[in-house]
Amino acid sequence: MTGTGDLMRGDYTPTAEFYELVADRQVRSSGPPLRAVLSDVDGSAGEVLEIGAGTGRVTEVIAEALPTARIVAAEPSPAMRAILTSRVATDDDLRARVRVTAQAAPDLDLPESLAAVVIFGVVGHLDADERRRLWRRLGERLVPGGVVVVELMGVRSPRDIPPTLSLTAVMGRQNYEWWVAGRPAGPDLMRFINTWKVRRGDVLVREITDSYEWYTVDTELLAAESGMTIRPVPRVVTDAAPVELAVLVK
Repeated sequence: MTGTGDLMRGDYTPTAEFYELVADRQVRSSGPPLRAVLSDVDGSAGEVLEIGAGTGRVTEVIAEALPTARIVAAEPSPAMRAILTSRVATDDDLRARVRVTAQAAPDLDLPESLAAVVIFGVVGHLDADERRRLWRRLGERLVPGGVVVVELMGVRSPRDIPPTLSLTAVMGRQNYEWWVAGRPAGPDLMRFINTWKVRRGDVLVREITDSYEWYTVDTELLAAESGMTIRPVPRVVTDAAPVELAVLVK
């Protein structure tokens, strides 16, 4: 069986069933430096906004790092949000502190004050005008010294990326493979193609392909757009491949 889909504004429905496999690796690589950044945040100064909360794995990291903070978890994808809501609903601590919203950046409703903002796997879905609008709106609500933590794709300019096996996993005697490819789609734009293959032994059970466009950005560009100051990312030893994070401070 095969399937295809096109991800518009982060609608991950075609491949949402596989996202937990990716999120597990994400929290192992991005979780430790995120915790280190949030350790300096005053969770009582305002709420913490997570833009693109996915299935809630990073939400858990935020809640652990800031055990008294109120969190707004924004996830527009219905399939991803269903898993996020289930994760929040079955954890008493998350249920008391996390508000789930279906709204999307850059126009989502913002809390009156923000102590921190976490943006993982989202910023490249926004073009330059949308990003500047988001930075302006966040800047109006961030408390002095408030931080914005952005996870970057690691692609600073458009380039060809051949199909690459990015992840393998085994569940229930089935093997799962995540293949990623990319090609330039404009001066500052990439089109990424994801293919998931599910195998039982030598038999291909399913293959699902989707694609999405991603604007290439880096830390310096985000700092210039937002008018915020770059803070060095804490050096943290993890058991996963390092990721590229941008930390911006108001």
